[in-house]
Amino acid sequence: MPSAADGINAGSGCPQDIPQALLPERIAHLYGCRGLSTYRIAPVVGISRQRVTRVLHRAGIPVKPRGSGRRRLPRGAGAAVPGSLLADLYLRHRLNCAQISELTQIPARTVQDRLRAHGVRLRTRGRFNREDRLAVEPEVLAETYLRAGLTSDEVGKLLGVSRAVVLRSAHDAGLPVRMGGPAPTRGPTEIELITALYADPDVQQVLTQHGLPTVPPGAPVWQRFPVPARLSADLAEELYVWCGIGVHHIELLTGQPADTVRKLLHATGVTLRPTGGRSPFMRRWRASRAGLSSRRSQLPQAGPQVADADGHHDDARMRRIAVSGSRR
Repeated sequence: MPSAADGINAGSGCPQDIPQALLPERIAHLYGCRGLSTYRIAPVVGISRQRVTRVLHRAGIPVKPRGSGRRRLPRGAGAAVPGSLLADLYLRHRLNCAQISELTQIPARTVQDRLRAHGVRLRTRGRFNREDRLAVEPEVLAETYLRAGLTSDEVGKLLGVSRAVVLRSAHDAGLPVRMGGPAPTRGPTEIELITALYADPDVQQVLTQHGLPTVPPGAPVWQRFPVPARLSADLAEELYVWCGIGVHHIELLTGQPADTVRKLLHATGVTLRPTGGRSPFMRRWRASRAGLSSRRSQLPQAGPQVADADGHHDDARMRRIAVSGSRR
């Protein structure tokens, strides 16, 4: 008699999987005979859920509507649960709406609606969630990084976090951060990054033209920007290419996660600079602080072409900036 160990459903005669079969036949078997959803089939066969759905359509197999197999909660379920408890689970215990739904038997969409009605601002979704990032308290950074003079690596090892978390927390708090790499022979040795970004004339010009406010440092990015500023493809390109700032700099100025900025630039066709090294903005800032004339100040302010922060000529972008400025 067949057993589960043989890959056969005992008593059914239907194998659990047929990995030796062609892909369409295998997917049809898992979906029609085994009753697996497209979400569960995708990791089994090693392709995306969308491709699983296309294979089923081409095979003439009707695909159930998305979510049709989801567990349905009865209408009015969890009505006795107070909104204050939902807010506590969401804010203090950091549960998401799906987890709260499992715990309280309230549909996840209803959880969202009741949280909003209770005045709770919902966290951003996905793995780019800004609110769930690790952070170091400014008082701890002031004691370890500033007064004790520990490096960011040493502070990270002491607190059990990465160097990146230490530096990001210091920038968010508006603390002076020491310059990386070899000690400079001239010019500044530390930077208050957010203040320096807002003080840059090129950055000021672009932010003003796009109507973005100045948000001073002193808190994590999700508190400085409870709702991220709208980041258009033009704004992202102008900040990155023309102003020469990095994706993490754009996050500090807009509240949009750096990974989101990177994806937008890539989709726009902007070639990203290699990782490592200093951005054109940082080189320009150090040169100006050292009393040197920056490359940008030596560029012509009029003419058929103007070089951007990466040395590329882009008169079209400059004309677009000038036109947008004249319309405001």
